[in-house]
Amino acid sequence: MNVEIAHPTPTRHFVIRLSATPRGARLARHLAAEQLDGWGWPYASDANGTAALLVAELASNAVRHGRERGRDFRLRLTLYAEDGMLRIEVADARPERRPPTPGTLRLPAPDAESGRGLLLVEALSSHWGATWGDQCTKTVWCEVEGPGYCR
Repeated sequence: MNVEIAHPTPTRHFVIRLSATPRGARLARHLAAEQLDGWGWPYASDANGTAALLVAELASNAVRHGRERGRDFRLRLTLYAEDGMLRIEVADARPERRPPTPGTLRLPAPDAESGRGLLLVEALSSHWGATWGDQCTKTVWCEVEGPGYCR
């Protein structure tokens, strides 16, 4: 379901614009893992690995499906320490290319070379969705619980 959850005031933010290229997508993953380590989500933790994988999937989708010549994509991480949630947002320049809605994803053919990224996002995140804040961008987001947090 594409429902946004209200969280307490965010504790930390990280925002960066990266080139909409495979190199930019790889850099997004590395920078996210480094930032999360600095926020207390150690590199070796499952939470850091899961969050880095989610960043990689969303960033590679932005490069593959949301690329507009000469436009970057934006990675934003927001940590809500009070409820242990991390929000990952990747904004690209192709709002007309809308992803399927949560809960409607279909498995690709076994021999398909793509089509599994959002399935991973759906499986590994607490929830995810997409928003369109203006006519020039779309943002695909997901949220994941941090290390050691139990509801």
